[in-house]
Amino acid sequence: MKIGVIVGSTREGNLGSTIGNWVLKLAQTRPGVTYELVDVKSFRLPLLGEVEAEVALKNWRDKITSLDGFIFITAEYNHSITASLKNALDSAFEQWFNKAAGIVSYGYAGGARAAEHLRTILGALAIADVQNHVMFNLNTEVNEKTGFTPAAYQTGLVSKLLDQVESWSKNLKLSR
Repeated sequence: MKIGVIVGSTREGNLGSTIGNWVLKLAQTRPGVTYELVDVKSFRLPLLGEVEAEVALKNWRDKITSLDGFIFITAEYNHSITASLKNALDSAFEQWFNKAAGIVSYGYAGGARAAEHLRTILGALAIADVQNHVMFNLNTEVNEKTGFTPAAYQTGLVSKLLDQVESWSKNLKLSR
């Protein structure tokens, strides 16, 4: 079983890559499941409706098809997910169906509003999002001197999130 840790921000120097790599490091210690970082930025997706990047779209859709589940790393921008993550979600369709996902969000309110918006989008794409949700607060877990420093309890929350995503992904794989 393969699960992608999808980093949805394409902004230069974004925190999503740092958080994604931290989650990936924790996930890679788990037996029986392969985790990989999937950075939306590296696919150079066109905006939905632009046709000049068919190769990028094919590569993106092939990557999503190859995965059994997802951990979405999302920032909160203006009470929602990033435009790049929304575009990436819209750039595939049936490739998402009947797969499970967990959400790791970050922002000044822990990214809670972005995560709720993301849950609505995932439902429209037939992605089953698990109940557990990990939130990182930019006021307390990020600063200019030390960078990203997650609170100690976050490791346990990530473990619970991964438990659910793995279980749901395994069971949903039977329906595909």
